[in-house]
Amino acid sequence: MGKFVFQRFMWAALVLFVVAMTTFLLMHAVPGGPFSRDKPLPAQTIAQLNKKYNLDVPLTEQFLDYVGDIIVPVVLTGAQQKSLDHDYLFSVRLPFGDNATFRWANFGPSFKSTSRTVNDIFRDNFPISFQLGIVSLIVATVIGLPLGVISALKRNTVYDYAGMGVAILGVSVPVIITAPFLQYLFGVEWKLLPLTGWGTPNQLILPALTLGFGSAAIIARLTRASLLQVLNEDYIRTARAKGLGEGRVVNVHALKNCLIPVVTVFGPLMAYLVTGTFVVETIFGIPGMGRFFVTSITGRDYPVIMGTILVFAALLVLANALVDVAYVWLDPRIRFG
Repeated sequence: MGKFVFQRFMWAALVLFVVAMTTFLLMHAVPGGPFSRDKPLPAQTIAQLNKKYNLDVPLTEQFLDYVGDIIVPVVLTGAQQKSLDHDYLFSVRLPFGDNATFRWANFGPSFKSTSRTVNDIFRDNFPISFQLGIVSLIVATVIGLPLGVISALKRNTVYDYAGMGVAILGVSVPVIITAPFLQYLFGVEWKLLPLTGWGTPNQLILPALTLGFGSAAIIARLTRASLLQVLNEDYIRTARAKGLGEGRVVNVHALKNCLIPVVTVFGPLMAYLVTGTFVVETIFGIPGMGRFFVTSITGRDYPVIMGTILVFAALLVLANALVDVAYVWLDPRIRFG
């Protein structure tokens, strides 16, 4: 287990470094810059801004400085903590000094939101996207898993056709259509739920359903296909021949083994949902990360682009590691090397 954790940590560090370098190079390869506008700024002003944000040095130096601010811990004590606390995202208190702490993960200032740093944006907006993503994932699992199981057990019946019809609908219809439809149905026609906003449980239901419905369709189709394959295995026929009830055969022997392909998609699905989606957050007026990420791309806000992509990549690596751990529970034959 220790060897597995060490290997995953080293691979995660390499993946994040490659992602950071690729994103950095692609950002600067696109023509224009963060201070390019319809009405050009004076050359002297642009030069001052480039100097302020360290954009006038070679790209190699810019990249190394950025990576160093993220991964190199800084020890802050006393007054330094109060003045620079907002510059760092993570901290660990040390057992010595005047309330000394390790601080790291400084994603830098935002070029467009001059009053806020990238870390401020993450602190204020990422928890909102995270909450929405987790609830959406729960909705997707609660809907998709039973739908796939029922469709597989009732193969080629009306239940199967109805379940897969819903799944195809969920995969085919984009959220830009699903969201207004749910708003009209539950908010305008039936007046059961608020149309927009954030802060109360009622305001969470519609966006979670919108995101969860499409993901539930993916889970349902994977569950059905995997369960149908497992039900044709020899050990399932043997279990039935021994006189085990159908419920025990499905729940104990078949369902657990069919979940490996389903669990595999949970990694990228979780990372996708918890980092926020621009369309859903815009339609429902949710102050999450999606809006900042899209506007940062159009506005060439380099620090926000880099920070968001690195957070997404880190969550994806973490989610895939959790999926690997889940494999051992689902199939005891799998062992960490």
